[in-house]
Amino acid sequence: MSISTAAPSLLLAAAMLLAPLPAAAQDESLVQHSEPPERISFLVTYGDDHCPVAEGEEIVVCAQRPESDRYRVPKELRGKDDDTSVGGSAWGARVEDYDNIARLTRPDSCSVIGSYGFTGCTAAMLRQWFAERRAAGQ
Repeated sequence: MSISTAAPSLLLAAAMLLAPLPAAAQDESLVQHSEPPERISFLVTYGDDHCPVAEGEEIVVCAQRPESDRYRVPKELRGKDDDTSVGGSAWGARVEDYDNIARLTRPDSCSVIGSYGFTGCTAAMLRQWFAERRAAGQ
């Protein structure tokens, strides 16, 4: 066997000797012992449902809500938009607001923004005329 063919096998043998030993050979004093965490359950019951009974060291925290709230989104997650009034705005008014915002970047917008924006100037004048007529009729 020549030196060039023996070198890879010697390197392999040296690597195996220097490899870390298995976990069984580790010092037992380094192992950390801990108790399992205590079990705490937070539950919400509705209507006449009963809270479950705690078993052993378990802690059960139970909140009672009316039956009418069973399939509703919780009050904490039902938040109102800050920009709406108490009653909210009508769906049609919201659509019109979104349409006015989007109109600036679409064709026929009567602006320099967007493609063919100049083509909507007549439509913009008609919208303004109808708005003035509605305001005068009130």
